[in-house]
Amino acid sequence: MLENFSEIKLETPVDKIIRQIRSLITSGQLNSGDKLPSERKLAEKLGVSRSQVRDAIRKLEFYGILKTLPQSGTVVAGIGITALEGLITDVLKLEKSDFTSLVETRVILETNAAKLAAERRTPEDIVEIQKALNAYERKIRLRETAVEEDLMFHLKIAEASKNVVLKSLMLIITPDIVNNFIQYKVCDDDIIDNKVLIEHEAILQFIIDKNGDAASNAMQAHLSDVIDFSKSKKF
Repeated sequence: MLENFSEIKLETPVDKIIRQIRSLITSGQLNSGDKLPSERKLAEKLGVSRSQVRDAIRKLEFYGILKTLPQSGTVVAGIGITALEGLITDVLKLEKSDFTSLVETRVILETNAAKLAAERRTPEDIVEIQKALNAYERKIRLRETAVEEDLMFHLKIAEASKNVVLKSLMLIITPDIVNNFIQYKVCDDDIIDNKVLIEHEAILQFIIDKNGDAASNAMQAHLSDVIDFSKSKKF
């Protein structure tokens, strides 16, 4: 019987801030381009610390829902993505989304993203992908969790593909991928982390070389461990 129970996870203040902001967006009370109050005012209104507000904003920026503009503050972005995410979420609830399905979808998206990125990338894209790779490397050298940095590397490749729909779909499934990676401890092993780093470097090099087929194949090989992991577990 014990396996029928699941761990109860209490919402943190950051989770509650994120849920409140996203609710305001999906309800239409916040629209694309609308400016959020300052961190100080939000913290006072919500009864939380400024660091918790800052962390919530950072995560919403990671998923493309908010963006911070120099001299302008934080504004709402990606309304189309958010609306589509809401629709996808409803569908997934009906279909009971599982980790294996997420992995299969990710492979389809990312192998094509890598191929397109190699064909279409700009010098600026290479700089951004390299920055993401450096951030991942710093985290694993410190033996810290680097799931978000890992996925940011992949999102930068999606950006370099110049296919906005592909990037949007990546942004939609990213939250569930992050949650599943943490829940199932996919990336806890130091050996795996170092292997991932080497594979990331190879993918980036193929993109730099504008070798689309090699980049796609390298991405497929890179994701093979996660594919095998998803098939070996009963979720």
